[in-house]
Amino acid sequence: MEKMASVSGIRTLIRIHHSLILQKSFRHSLLQLASTCITSRHCSGSNDPSLPSDTENKSLLENLSVLGVDIKMARQRQPGVLRKSFTNEICLAQFLQEKGASRKVIASIVSRYPRAITRSLDHLEERWQLWRNVFNTDAEIVSILDRSPESFFRSSDNDDLKKNIAFLISLGLNSKDLRRLLTTAPRTFSNTLELNKQMVEFLEDICLELGGKNPEQFATSIISKNVYLLIKSTKRVGTNINNLKTSLTLSDAELLALLQGKGVDILVLSNDCLKKNIHSLEKKMSVLGLKESDVKNLVLNYPNILYIGADTLNSKLDCLLKGGITIKQILEKPKVLDYSIQNITERLKELQRVGYDFEKNGINILDSSKKRFVAKIEKLSGVSEE
Repeated sequence: MEKMASVSGIRTLIRIHHSLILQKSFRHSLLQLASTCITSRHCSGSNDPSLPSDTENKSLLENLSVLGVDIKMARQRQPGVLRKSFTNEICLAQFLQEKGASRKVIASIVSRYPRAITRSLDHLEERWQLWRNVFNTDAEIVSILDRSPESFFRSSDNDDLKKNIAFLISLGLNSKDLRRLLTTAPRTFSNTLELNKQMVEFLEDICLELGGKNPEQFATSIISKNVYLLIKSTKRVGTNINNLKTSLTLSDAELLALLQGKGVDILVLSNDCLKKNIHSLEKKMSVLGLKESDVKNLVLNYPNILYIGADTLNSKLDCLLKGGITIKQILEKPKVLDYSIQNITERLKELQRVGYDFEKNGINILDSSKKRFVAKIEKLSGVSEE
């Protein structure tokens, strides 16, 4: 046992030693690049001149190679960056390393979003501080940059970022909402302040038109539920609202309740997609003998059905109906449509194997977790064997 512990301890020391060697090697590479290249290629911003359209900057390519950047990927993503005369890859790498990013993470960021090397050091420091006003640690930001470098580097305007953060906080959005916006809909912060205000005012007007009593709270609530709203146009959102109201013959009160609930997700669909999905749903329900009022109630109870493509929805419904489930049961438990066709098919096969009676027991079992479903099948299998 002591010998095994000793071996384990030695291996741990070796791993730590290798890690330190790699870190030291990366720092050495940065220092070497800084001393040999920065004198001839100064740090600069994104407005620097470019070389002729067919000429890449050889010294830049050499630097990126030393940093471990995937040149082929960078060339595919943003080829114009590789033709710039002045870039800031060394300062960027040093900056990110000081924030805790590993060599691998830095190389990955630049490979996937080469434009990151055009940001000046002053810009990076100011932008990082603005993000730190929302996030608790540098490590959180590094993690986000690793997943989505565009969210941090896409915009070069820190002033818009600053104004938009202040505006969104004034609406009552909390830190969690702001983090979601920064990580999933970063374009929100590169919008002009006026553009974001326009969407908020539009949503407030919609609330008042539908008879709502608190337009400010309405706007904040649905932005919090769907952070993509602020990067869509008021025209798209307004057209979708009108299509929902007219196609489903919704009253103002019904439409308001739908938007305040899960229906807000529908608003970010393209206008053509929403119109097509509504038409397809109405057609399928009509074939199954349902009324317009049934379609309306289905959407009000389960608005996500309009997120499902026409072909996929028809396949899921057909699969359930062939499995012995009635359309009435589906209307009562529409969340079964959340599952993939493969999942539905496999569960129906298992339930048929143990002789499950949907008419007697209902279809709640199809909407259960995997663990509960397996446990139920095992129990039913034991009963059927007896």
